[in-house]
Amino acid sequence: MRHLDKHSGFKTPAGYFEKLSGRIMDNIAQDPSTVSQEEGFKVPENYFHNLHSEITQKLEKQDSKVIPIKSFKKYYYTATSIAAILLLFFGLTWNTTKTISYTDLANSDIDQYFENQELSFSTYDLAEILSLGELDYNDVLENSLAEESILEYLNTNVKDLNELNLTNDE
Repeated sequence: MRHLDKHSGFKTPAGYFEKLSGRIMDNIAQDPSTVSQEEGFKVPENYFHNLHSEITQKLEKQDSKVIPIKSFKKYYYTATSIAAILLLFFGLTWNTTKTISYTDLANSDIDQYFENQELSFSTYDLAEILSLGELDYNDVLENSLAEESILEYLNTNVKDLNELNLTNDE
C-alpha cells in the first residue's frame, strides 16, 4: 500500500467537532421557522379501528381466478433420463468390434500369411510350437498329394534340387 500523506492542505479549526452539536441545537432554538411544529402526515379519523374490517371485506369480494400450475419437471426429468440411457446404450454398443479368434481365420489366410512373411522358422522351431496332440496323422495319411502338386511346389520353393539329396529310387 502506498504511503498516505497526512498533510493534504485542508484544515479544520481547533475544537470544531466538539462544538458542532451545540451550535446546531442553538440554531434550532433561535429560528423556529425552520422546524415545522405540525406533523408531516395525517391519518384519517378511526382509520385503524376500521382497517381490519375494510381489508376483510375487500378480500371476500375478490374472487380471483386460480390457474393450476402443473409441474412439468418430472416429465422433463423422465425424458432426460430415457435419452441418457439410450445414448449410453448405443454409445457402448456402437463401436464394439468382435474379437477375431483363430477359428475365424480361413486356412487360405493362414497359408497366405506364412507365404508373404519371411519367417525363419526351422523344422525344430515348428516342432516346439505345435504339440503332437493337435496333429491328426490320419488326415496326413489319407490325403494323397498329386504328383503335379509336388513338382510345382518344388519348382517354386526349392532353388537347387541337389540340396534334396534325392536318389533315383525315390
